[in-house]
Amino acid sequence: MGKIKKSYRIAFGRDRKTWVFTGGAVLFETKEALIVNSSETGTIGVVGLGNMGLGMVRTLLRDGFSVIGFDLSAERQAEAAGAGATIVGKLPELFEACQTIILSLPTAAHVRSVLTGADGLASRDIDPRLVIDTTTSEPDVTRELDGVLRQLGHILIDAPVSGGPAGANSGQLTMMIGGADADVARAMPVLNALGGKITHVGPVGAGHAVKIVNNMLVASHLLTMSEAVRLANAAGVTTDNLITALNAGSGRSAISEVNYPKWVMNGAFDSGFTMGLMRKDVRLAMALAQDKGVALPVSAMAGKIWAESAELLADDADFNRITEIDPAKAGAK
Repeated sequence: MGKIKKSYRIAFGRDRKTWVFTGGAVLFETKEALIVNSSETGTIGVVGLGNMGLGMVRTLLRDGFSVIGFDLSAERQAEAAGAGATIVGKLPELFEACQTIILSLPTAAHVRSVLTGADGLASRDIDPRLVIDTTTSEPDVTRELDGVLRQLGHILIDAPVSGGPAGANSGQLTMMIGGADADVARAMPVLNALGGKITHVGPVGAGHAVKIVNNMLVASHLLTMSEAVRLANAAGVTTDNLITALNAGSGRSAISEVNYPKWVMNGAFDSGFTMGLMRKDVRLAMALAQDKGVALPVSAMAGKIWAESAELLADDADFNRITEIDPAKAGAK
């Protein structure tokens, strides 16, 4: 959307709740907004019933939506069915039955297959569908797929999420949206159900670009925070006291405020987000920088450390375990 010079409010919904447009980005404080026109969404199909997709299914069902799910895993199918979703065995069945389709998939390749593969949406002769892609995917691939789907009348918006399985299950995800204004407005009943904060950051592909940048920062902050802890400990400051002081000062971050207290300091390491997924996201950031010709020397060093961490930490380990790698001790805690 075009740059907006100053903040203003636009009334939305029967109770006159608002969306807030600020500085060219659009921040929706969604839990204050009214979920309306849910009949326009029709039955919602969720493709990918992993930790995030399954949480979104539960949230949508709780908010009164009719949900059909698809996943290759019989275990995931059973969990979604147990939550109240209808399960189909083939993607074309979901496409035929659902006006709105949510994708929660591992990679851009999976998204491409679902949308333009042999049994993909583009192969079906059906009325236009609204596709909401919550995958952490590649901006250029998203724009390419949008071009294909739009010729067939379908709408694609990218809506990658932050907040983990807890956010998906509670309907408090942070969502970064790419899409045309009218398309995002059409998707708002569904986004409202899933999101705690929703920011419309630009046209199709912009959401995925912002999510890649976000995760690049998270990956880098985990490394710098682990170095800060080692330095403070060596200087005689306990981790508890360091965290308390940092969170009262300008050095704080989501890593010091959330990750360290919730998953690192107590040894829980159960965030629901894995080393493999974060390594994938960091690779996406490095590839995007190379493709766009942007030099990122500090982030590139972080990217190198994350890539090399594969020798020390398995893909299924919690991503916060990167803080246990001490370069001086070859990965020993």
